Amino acid sequence: MMYNIFVYNIHSITYKYYTALGGIVLFHNDDNRIINIIYNDNKMSIITANKLKEKLEAIGFKIAPTYDYNAELNICIGGDGAFLRAVHNYSFPNIPFVGINTGHLGFFQELSPENLDRFIEAYLNRNYTIEEIYLVEAIICTRTSCIELIGINEIVIKGIESKVIHLDVSIADNYLERFSGDGLIISTPTGSTAYNYSAGGSIIFPTLKVLQMTPLSPITSKVYRSLTTSAIVHHDMIIKVNPEYRDENSILIVVDGIQHTYDNIIEVNLKLSDMTINKLALDPNYFWWNLKDKFI
Repeated sequence: MMYNIFVYNIHSITYKYYTALGGIVLFHNDDNRIINIIYNDNKMSIITANKLKEKLEAIGFKIAPTYDYNAELNICIGGDGAFLRAVHNYSFPNIPFVGINTGHLGFFQELSPENLDRFIEAYLNRNYTIEEIYLVEAIICTRTSCIELIGINEIVIKGIESKVIHLDVSIADNYLERFSGDGLIISTPTGSTAYNYSAGGSIIFPTLKVLQMTPLSPITSKVYRSLTTSAIVHHDMIIKVNPEYRDENSILIVVDGIQHTYDNIIEVNLKLSDMTINKLALDPNYFWWNLKDKFI
C-alpha cells in the first residue's frame, strides 16, 4: 500500500497533529478511506465527534454523513449502551469497532476524548490488534414458528413481571436440571463482566470461546433443586431450555437489555453464534487494566 509523506503547516486546526506526530503523518492516496463516526445525542459526545471528524478529515479520511457499509472503521462515541445499540442497529457488521467513552462505566470503550491524537497516530501506524467478539445466538420456538435472536453480552430467559419460572435445562442433549427461580443468563465472554457479573457469575477472558450459564435467584429446597452457581459451556454445545407447560406464556427473552415477548414458547436453544464482530484494541493489556479500574 503506497503512502505519501504529508507535512502539516502549523495553524490552529492541525497544530495538535504537528506536535503529537512530530510534524509528519502518513496520508493515503486513496480518497475513499471512509470512517463511520457513531455518537450519542449528548453534549460531550457531540463535541468529541466534531473534533474527531475535523482531525480525520484534515489527514484525508472521509467521514460518512450516514452509516456506510463500505467504511474501514466504526468509531462509537458514548458509553457501553451506545456501543451495543450501534452493533445491533447496523446488524453486526464486519467493520471493526473502536470506542471512545463519554458515558459512565465504558467497559467496551477503550479511549477517552483526551486521547484522540494518540488514537489517530496509533491507527495510522497500525499499532493495534483486531479482536473477535463472540456472540450468543438463541432460537426461540413457539407452537407456530421459530425466531432467531443474537446478543453481544447476554441473552436472558426470565419470568414476566418477576414471576418464578420452571425450566428444563439440557446441555449437548444431556438433561441437567429442572431450574426454578427468576431465570437464567446465558452470557458471552465479553458479557461476563455485565449482567452476569452482577448476578454472581464468573469473569471470563474475552478471547475464550465459551458460554456461561448463570442462575438468577435459584430456588433450593426439598421441592426444588437447581444449580446455584454458574456453569461454563463449551463453544460447540447447545443449551436447550424447555419451559414448563404452565410457563409457556410467562417467559421474557431479554437480549442485551432489550425485552422480547412471544406467545406459547416451547423451547429455546442457545449456542455460541457462528457470527462475530471485530473490535480494534490498542493496548494488549487493556482488559486487565479495565477490570481493575472499573471493579476494584
